[in-house]
Amino acid sequence: MIKEQNRTNTMDRGCQPQQSQISQAAETNQRKQGRWDQPLSAPKRTLDEMPLLRRLGLPVWAAVSTHKITLAALTVLLAVSQAPAASFSFSTGEPDGKIATLSRPASPGKIQTETADDFVIVSNTTLISHATFTGLIPSGSSALNVEIEIYHVFPKDSDTNRTLHVPTRVNSPGDVEIDNATRDSASGSLSFSAALINPSFTASNSVVNGIHAATNQTTFGEGPVTGQEVLISVTFNPPISLPAGPYFFRPEVLLSSGDFLWLSAPKPIVAPGTPFTPDRQSWIRNDNLAPDWLRIGADIVGAGAFNASFSLSGETDADADGVPDSLDLCPGTPAGAIVDANGCSIDQLAPCSGPTSGGTWKNHGQYVAAVAQAAEAFLEQGLISEDEAEAIVSLAAQSNCGR
Repeated sequence: MIKEQNRTNTMDRGCQPQQSQISQAAETNQRKQGRWDQPLSAPKRTLDEMPLLRRLGLPVWAAVSTHKITLAALTVLLAVSQAPAASFSFSTGEPDGKIATLSRPASPGKIQTETADDFVIVSNTTLISHATFTGLIPSGSSALNVEIEIYHVFPKDSDTNRTLHVPTRVNSPGDVEIDNATRDSASGSLSFSAALINPSFTASNSVVNGIHAATNQTTFGEGPVTGQEVLISVTFNPPISLPAGPYFFRPEVLLSSGDFLWLSAPKPIVAPGTPFTPDRQSWIRNDNLAPDWLRIGADIVGAGAFNASFSLSGETDADADGVPDSLDLCPGTPAGAIVDANGCSIDQLAPCSGPTSGGTWKNHGQYVAAVAQAAEAFLEQGLISEDEAEAIVSLAAQSNCGR
């Protein structure tokens, strides 16, 4: 896992830099390979058997030769406390039957149409691991693919200099999604299931095709629609990491036949939902209108405002390293550091100041050996490249740590 902030990998004050600049390719490889849940494992072999140290040659080997120790003995026994964990949950509540709006990807003969509704993360970076949303599908149809996008609130991620083709963009989703927050079952970054809630559910109004630029935006909706009510449950892999702030949630469903219509929820939100202020409203657009959005209530129906039925759940990640607080053995990871599945960077596993178990390094060789062990494990897990691992150990050997 890699934080989204600038990557400055340094050792403790007074020591040489521990890591070279970790390339974007390392992050991309980690995400593509799905190596988010591999624990730091230490094979039982001696430093003599470590190819990383052999490749680095005599100067580095000399630094560790006085402290030969098995990698198993160097397996991390972290003596730090975990950050307090807090769960995250959000819900707009159950469908209220007022309106159902189209949300589907483009397919032969059909243009993409997106519906989005807002939520808020109050404090701390949060990892969203699960979501649910409720909608209508035709009888006999089934969900083939689900894609989730997250948007900032306009004007973020938007071109504010162009001419708008809608009445307003205030409190709408941005022009484009947050790229690294997109999850798609087609790419394996989410899994989903669909459960039948009601074999026949009617919404009093609908928006499917009546999505037009100003000044023809008000159609009053397309009337009642009936279908099977389904709850779609989604698990994100990896979870979506978002700092505190307001966002829009946009689900999209490809069906075997017909269209998915997202059902509205009460506005304002009522218990057991999660009321918050300001609760914006649902917006919609299709490829003909994009990048603009229309308010489903005020613009299209001509009155009122709607929420959409969905929920989110996850856990806080106070240091934003991609590891939830309940699993993070190394809280307070510096911004930009690459971490393992325990939330620990190499600098936290082998601090210049001394072993994580306490005290100080017996000698410089013990410190370099610890860095080499951690770098070798990160290399084997695909978190860093071979060149990066060698640079990290080489700089450790040149440092004053443990001297």
